[in-house]
Amino acid sequence: MSENIYAITFSAREVAELLPAPDQVQEPQPNEIAGRTLVTLASPGTELNGAYLGQTFPKYPGYAAIFAVERVGAEVEGVRVGELRFCMGKHRSYQCFPVTETVAVPAGLAPERAVFTRLMGVTMATLSTTAARPPALVMVTGLGPVGNLGAQIFQSCGYEVVAVDPDPTRQELAQHVGLRRVLASVPVDDPTIARQVALQLECSGHEQAAVDGCQVLQPYGELSQIGAPWAQRNEATAHELLRLVFFNYLTVRSGWEWQLPNHPTPFRRGSIFENYAAGLQWLHEEKVKVDGLYDLMNPQQAQQAYQDIRHRRLTSLAPMFDWRNI
Repeated sequence: MSENIYAITFSAREVAELLPAPDQVQEPQPNEIAGRTLVTLASPGTELNGAYLGQTFPKYPGYAAIFAVERVGAEVEGVRVGELRFCMGKHRSYQCFPVTETVAVPAGLAPERAVFTRLMGVTMATLSTTAARPPALVMVTGLGPVGNLGAQIFQSCGYEVVAVDPDPTRQELAQHVGLRRVLASVPVDDPTIARQVALQLECSGHEQAAVDGCQVLQPYGELSQIGAPWAQRNEATAHELLRLVFFNYLTVRSGWEWQLPNHPTPFRRGSIFENYAAGLQWLHEEKVKVDGLYDLMNPQQAQQAYQDIRHRRLTSLAPMFDWRNI
């Protein structure tokens, strides 16, 4: 194993390389823990649109990591060398974080599964704040990694879930992990669904999915816009959306996860890191399944991974990088 720290680096537009990290410091501060990375998980939408296709470089992407603790700061208590921790780490071979920004991985939970708690946390923010309660009907549009996990979360919590995506591969993966009602389009003419949906998790970022969803939401229904609308996809107008919102008495809001505080706060429901801890436990209990949802790759294959995302060649939902031999 190399003593140098390496990081996946976007050195130019559509160029991903494994290069020495600019920061080679390995010794933690008194409140930090540090150690070698085991795996990191890519967020296809955020990393592609927010960095890989950006304008300024270099950029150092990353979203989620599992690392093995090697060094413990002098003020840290309750963390032992060798245990596995989750963090919102970059794609790099070494992680160093304040202990409060990490979560212990349950014993026996494989790092390849544990790292998915980061993407689970996205829709768990809506779970923490929605007015809809089980057994309400929930519709998830867009079955990328965030939508797939979100549909599983809500189904496991007792909601009736309808999952929608036009991509046959994503439909198959949704069925593979146990989602019971998987459709290719929003069933606007199905009387068992139309105006029966209490909550839509819009995870595609496609404006037509939001418009279609508003046609099947019940009066006082709720649309949580979780997928980032990175670009205009069609000619749907604001008038179409506003007409449905007004006459159906709908609530439309951002599903951005950062509406929650990082840690528990008085008079607020939920927190980011409470959700990550719950996500790890649900993964451990297999309430949420991720087998078959990722491709495990060497970080030296980063360019291939991001080009596969760019050109929709993935046969899974997300690339995962294995750092154990770097």
